[in-house]
Amino acid sequence: MDAQLKRGLLDLCVLAAMRGGDAYGYQLIRDISPHIEISESTLYPILKRLESAGCVSSYSIEHNGRLRRYYRLEAPGRDRLREFCEESEQLVDILDWIRKENPDETK
Repeated sequence: MDAQLKRGLLDLCVLAAMRGGDAYGYQLIRDISPHIEISESTLYPILKRLESAGCVSSYSIEHNGRLRRYYRLEAPGRDRLREFCEESEQLVDILDWIRKENPDETK
């Protein structure tokens, strides 16, 4: 998959994974991985970028004697996800056009 396309989709996947509630890094990786490949070295820069943009916020809670950082989806992140979903029909149309077999190319 093209790196730029994947990067944009990963941002949206991270936001989508937090729709159900606050999540920590390993949980996000576990939830996203069945749909698109993501690693810790990819996730944490995305979270930092989304946090800087105000799309997510973070807080820490002690868990088994260690601090665990949780991430929360904020209004700008919900808006970004909603806007993508509203525009996704246009993306589907483009993908359908790209995938459409050209009868002249099959000869």
